[in-house]
Amino acid sequence: MFSIFAGSGEKRSFPVPLFPLRTVLFPGGLLPLKIFEQRYIDMAKACLKDERPFGVCMITRGDEVASSSASPPDFVRVGTLARIIDWEMPQLGILHVMTSGGDRFQVKEHTVEPSGLIVGDVAPIAPEASHPLPEDCAPLAKLLEVIAARIGSQSFPAAHRYDDASWVGYRLAELLPLPLTIKQSMLEINDALVRLSTLRRFLSDQGLI
Repeated sequence: MFSIFAGSGEKRSFPVPLFPLRTVLFPGGLLPLKIFEQRYIDMAKACLKDERPFGVCMITRGDEVASSSASPPDFVRVGTLARIIDWEMPQLGILHVMTSGGDRFQVKEHTVEPSGLIVGDVAPIAPEASHPLPEDCAPLAKLLEVIAARIGSQSFPAAHRYDDASWVGYRLAELLPLPLTIKQSMLEINDALVRLSTLRRFLSDQGLI
């Protein structure tokens, strides 16, 4: 895995409840969740009440669903803030939420509450520089349009930005069948053009573009 982190300047950290998952959430992406563990139901309710996000971090070791005797899972230090944009409770004890990815962050340290909920002290990572989609990356945008049409609007952001290098790179990284470690490295890269170049090489090697 490789990383190119944003700016060297120290950012003020703040506490965020963390939801370690076997997935990678990207800025601007959609992530539906089915929540049934009480600690995360309580977390989601608090986030809805206070209109605040929680953090999604990829698990590196351990399970999403913890047993009473299990230790908290190990997770990566770079994640993405998730804001709940829709929810429903189809039956008692099960909460369905749709979340939208916000800014990236780096976990400085974390604590585990008696409920098992992990709370991280996180510092925001500055957004990467904005770039228009390069002409030689037009095939990537076309492929993304095909993928978006296949998965349907319910699983794809409503606002389309096919001319934006960061947006196209993030959407391809989340939708392509890449190993989670590679998806995580795509999240940690802080240069949209480097991300697109890496994805273009992969897609070319696979004969997809």
